[in-house]
Amino acid sequence: MIHKFDKEEFHTVCDRLFRIDSDLHSIFLKYGYPPFWTRKPNFETLIHIILEQQVSLASAKAALDKLKERIGSVTAKKIVLLSDSELRDCYFSRQKTVYARELAEAILSKRIVLSRLTYLPDEEIRTRLTAIKGIGNWTVDVFLLMSLHRTDVFPIGDLALIQSLKKVKRLPAQTSQEKLLKLGKKWEPYRSIATMLLWHSYLEERKKK
Repeated sequence: MIHKFDKEEFHTVCDRLFRIDSDLHSIFLKYGYPPFWTRKPNFETLIHIILEQQVSLASAKAALDKLKERIGSVTAKKIVLLSDSELRDCYFSRQKTVYARELAEAILSKRIVLSRLTYLPDEEIRTRLTAIKGIGNWTVDVFLLMSLHRTDVFPIGDLALIQSLKKVKRLPAQTSQEKLLKLGKKWEPYRSIATMLLWHSYLEERKKK
């Protein structure tokens, strides 16, 4: 079964979460509803998420902007034509150069057809995408949540989410991943929306600093 959320019902789902979790409600009282973050379910978005792995959002955006400045629209065909040094000039690390090429080859060989992923369940998408070198669970989680708007994604590998969750729930820094996953069960089947609320809190807190 595929469950998605859209912009029209976004605030309604947030309100539902506020009724079951006062800590999430406190985020709303402080900062309002989160933005309805969305990205197109395309090749450029997956490249963007790969660039976001283990760096700041600003660094990843700078790399993506530099790439677009060089090649215009970001497609698999254009990526494979770039040399390593051209990708390095666009702030791609050696590792991310390999990942971008692997993804481009998977698209060009039709091992992955992105338009078809929309019709597949979450775990099937995860299986297909994680078969590509450089795409792990976190990358798939962000794609499922922001591009395909699946309702019940909980990216436990996301540092901003974990930091925000610990702060909002007043948990010790060493709280185990297992305990955090258990806490997240309370929000099923809307963990994606809870994640967006926690990201919202994290980003607003950073603005204050």
